[in-house]
Amino acid sequence: MSDNEDAANRALAETDNYMVWEVAEPDGETTYHVELGAVTLHFFREEWGEFLQLIKVASSNS
Repeated sequence: MSDNEDAANRALAETDNYMVWEVAEPDGETTYHVELGAVTLHFFREEWGEFLQLIKVASSNS
């Protein structure tokens, strides 16, 4: 990965087993990525907002 690509990636949260990061894409779009072991979820900004709402509701109901 080049220095420019590294600069476009930003870790938002990380544990021993999971990671969340955002990427500033060349077209100006921001994408969000959730790595859960062998599975990685990819979200566009609108999807990311909905996913966060889902997690907030789930956590408040637990």
